[in-house]
Amino acid sequence: MNKSTNTKNLNNFKTENFDWKLVQAQMKDKLGPEIFESWLKKISFVDEFNNYILLSVPTRFIRDWITSRYLDQILQIIKVHKKDIIRIEFNIVDQDSRLQKNEITQKPLVRSENISFIEDSYLQYNRIDPNKRFDNFITGSSNKLAYEASLKVSENISHYNPLYIYGGVGMGKTHLLNSIGLELKKNNKVMFISAERFMYQFVKSIKSNDMVKFKEYFRNTDILLIDDIQFISGKEAMQEEFFHTFNALLDKGSQIIVSADRSPNKLSRIQERIKSRFSGGLVVDIQKPDNELRKKIVENKTEELNNLYADQIKVSKEIQDFISNEITASVRELVGAINRVVSFSRIYNKVPNLAETKVVLKDLLNLAENKVTIDLIQTTVCKFFKISKNEMLSSRRSRYLVRPRQTAIYLTKILTSKSLPEIGREFSNRDHTTIIHSVKTIEKIKEKDPEMVENISKLKNQILYNNKENEI
Repeated sequence: MNKSTNTKNLNNFKTENFDWKLVQAQMKDKLGPEIFESWLKKISFVDEFNNYILLSVPTRFIRDWITSRYLDQILQIIKVHKKDIIRIEFNIVDQDSRLQKNEITQKPLVRSENISFIEDSYLQYNRIDPNKRFDNFITGSSNKLAYEASLKVSENISHYNPLYIYGGVGMGKTHLLNSIGLELKKNNKVMFISAERFMYQFVKSIKSNDMVKFKEYFRNTDILLIDDIQFISGKEAMQEEFFHTFNALLDKGSQIIVSADRSPNKLSRIQERIKSRFSGGLVVDIQKPDNELRKKIVENKTEELNNLYADQIKVSKEIQDFISNEITASVRELVGAINRVVSFSRIYNKVPNLAETKVVLKDLLNLAENKVTIDLIQTTVCKFFKISKNEMLSSRRSRYLVRPRQTAIYLTKILTSKSLPEIGREFSNRDHTTIIHSVKTIEKIKEKDPEMVENISKLKNQILYNNKENEI
C-alpha cells in the first residue's frame, strides 16, 4: 500500500466503530486542554493497517515528545474503539509545506528525519514542560516558601531578582522553574535552559565564531531561567560570560531565576562575585519532604493515574502508606515508586499486595535505608585527614591531598549509586577516567597496605553512623 496516496485529513477520518474526532475529544478530556492544544492537536491520521495505526506529526521533536510522554495513554484511548490495535507509528510530515504542495500535486510532503525541529539552535533548548505547572505542584512545610516565592515572581517580575532555588536531586526545583516559565511566557520572552546546555551553546558559539549572536540572544530575553547552575563550576570563561549576561539582564529589568543543588555560599569553584549576585536576591530552599507531604504526593499521584486509566488501577491505602513511609529520599523517587506499582498492576492485571510491592520496590527501599550523600563522604574524609574541603576539591596534586581525594572518590563509588560522570561533577568536574583511576588506586593499595584497609573501614563506619544519626 502506498502511504503517500492514503493520507487522510485528521478531521475527516471516520470508519465503522472508529471516530477520530471522538478520539481527539477523549485525548483532550483525559490529558487536559492545554496539553492537547500544545501537542496532541498536531497529530494527523494517515492510515490504518491490520494491527497498527499510522499517524503524522509536523516535526521529529513533537513525535519524540509525544512518544515519551503520551503514547501509552493515546493507545489506550484508541483501543477502546479498536481493540485489535496494538501499536502506533508516526510519519514526520511538514504540514505547512504539505498544504502548499497539495494545491498543486495533491500529495503530502514527508519531512526528512535529519531536518531539525527548530532552525535556530538556541531555541532547541528552550523547552518548557507543559506538565509541570503550579496547579499540580504539591506543597508542604518543606517546599512552601519556594513555591510561594516562585508564584510571586510569576505574578510580578523583578519583585525578587534574582530568585535562587536550591535543594537536593528530585525535590521539585525543575518543576518550579517550568511553572514560572509557563506563566510568564504568555506575555514575555522567556528563555529556559540548563546550565549544561548553556555551557554547550557557549562553547559552540566560540567554535563557530558566533559570540555576537550568543550574547544578543541571551541578553535580549525578558525572563532567564537556568537549571542546575552548579554545572558551571570550574569553567572560568563561561562564568565570565554568565556574569556579564547576568548584569546586562538586571540592568534592563529582566527577571533571573536560578536553581542549584546547594546554597550560593556552598558552590565550589564559582567566582565570588557570581555567588554574591545570587545571595543578593531571594534565596529559598526545598528540603526533603516530611511524612505529611509524602502522603499528599502519593495520594495525588495515585488519583491522577486512576483518572488516566479510567479507574482500572487500584492502589490500596496500605500500599500508599507503605510507600510514603519508606521512600523518603526525594519526590522523584516517591513518584517513581507509585509508577512502578501501577505498572505492575497493569501488567499482571491485579492489585499488588504488600509482599509484592516490596519486591517491586526492592532497589528503592535499599536506597532509602542506606542513603549516603557525597557531601557527607567528603566532609567525613576531610575531617579524618585534617584537610579542608576546598583543598580536597582543588586541582593541586600534593600527595597529602591526592590520597584523601582518591579515598573520598573510592568511598563515593562503593557507598552510593552515583555514576562515574556524576561523581566526577561532585569532585570539581573531574573526568570519569580520573574517577576510575582513583578507585583502582585505592583498591591496589588495600591489597598491600593493612593501614589503608583499616582507614577505609573506619571511614565507612563513621559515614554510615553519621548518616543514620542524620536520619533520626
